[in-house]
Amino acid sequence: MQSWLQAEWPAPKRVRTCITTREGGVSLPPWDSFNLGDHVGDDPEHVAANRARLAAELDCEPVWLEQTHSRLTIKAQPGTVQNADASWTDQPGIACTIMTADCLPVLFCDRAGSRVAAAHAGWRGLVGGVLESTIQALQTPPDQLLVWLGPAIGPASFEVGAEVRDVFVSDISAAAAAFAPSRNAGRFMADIYHLARLRLQAAGVTAIYGGGLCTLNDPLRFYSYRRDGQTGRFASLIWLG
Repeated sequence: MQSWLQAEWPAPKRVRTCITTREGGVSLPPWDSFNLGDHVGDDPEHVAANRARLAAELDCEPVWLEQTHSRLTIKAQPGTVQNADASWTDQPGIACTIMTADCLPVLFCDRAGSRVAAAHAGWRGLVGGVLESTIQALQTPPDQLLVWLGPAIGPASFEVGAEVRDVFVSDISAAAAAFAPSRNAGRFMADIYHLARLRLQAAGVTAIYGGGLCTLNDPLRFYSYRRDGQTGRFASLIWLG
């Protein structure tokens, strides 16, 4: 579909990606219209129809996860819905799939085009080590990985408390640069893209792309939980052709 996005990165040709938008589905407001989340109050039949259309359009098998802001990374298993926040595969036609509506979707592939992964990285997942867990699961030297950061809440919109800043800075001191004082006393505006890059770099990843698409400020294309409360979820997928 024309409104869907692809990762812009120098990945091997057989690595395929898709980031859906909220257009082109059957869900009614406030989930309008291409909601893929089955846990947000939408009509299950509408979600099923949207998911079926996604699989047919992309000619792959999305593997959905029950996401809980953990660091759990699994090998993608078609026909199952496992509790995890990242998945990987080395099998063609199986799409590692995550859903977001402000959290950061992170796509991985190796330079050989033999393995791919997708991770759900909100701030809790970042602190908990979901990116590091995904790198470990890929069993590939970090400098042989390419990483793309998808649409997430931008640094001008992501306000957090001092406790969130403190937990990042206590882990990586350079993370202080990812926080700017908010106009609200004792609170900060956080750059989740910068935080992800710092953790990826600390893990040895050198090829990092993407960033800069804000879900909250783009209501025509993206769902945003912080903006709308009850809303849908878009998906970021990666697979081998």
